[in-house]
Amino acid sequence: MNRIVILCVEDEAEVREAILRDLAPFKPQMRVEAAEDVDDARAVLRECAQDDDPVGLVLCDHLMPGVRGVDFLIELMKDPAYEATRKVLLTGQAGLEDTIRAVNEARLHHYIAKPWRAEELLQVVRNQLTEYVLSTQEDLMPFIAQLDGPRLLEAIAAGKRG
Repeated sequence: MNRIVILCVEDEAEVREAILRDLAPFKPQMRVEAAEDVDDARAVLRECAQDDDPVGLVLCDHLMPGVRGVDFLIELMKDPAYEATRKVLLTGQAGLEDTIRAVNEARLHHYIAKPWRAEELLQVVRNQLTEYVLSTQEDLMPFIAQLDGPRLLEAIAAGKRG
C-alpha cells in the first residue's frame, strides 16, 4: 500500500519545523513532506506522483515569497489529480478577501489561525485525513488506529468499505 502524503507548505523555517514536529504522530503510517514555497511544493508533488503516493492533505501558509498560498490551493483545485486532496490554510495573515477566495475557488476544507495549538492541528489533520480516506480508500482497516477510528468502523459496519 502506498503511503498517503501530508504536504506542509510554509516559508518560515521555524514555523515549518514546529508544524512537522506537531505532525510526528502521523509519520509511522503517512508520508509527511515539507516545502518552503510553492515551487518547492510543486517539486514534492511531482515526486509523490512518481512514487504513486497520493496527496491526502495540504497544509498551506498564505503569505510566502512568489506564489501565495491561496493561489496555490486554487491551482491544486483545478488539477483533477488533487480533486480529493483536503486543503487547510494555516496562516495568520490571510485577509478576508483571500480567505473567501480560498473557500470559493479552492474549496478550502479548514482554516487554522496562527499561532495554533498542537492539539487543534492534530484534530484538524485527523478529521481531514479521515474524510480523505473515506472518499478514496477501499480498505479502511489500516487507518482505524491513527485516524477517527469510530467513524471508520461505522463506515465499515454500514458496508461502505472493509
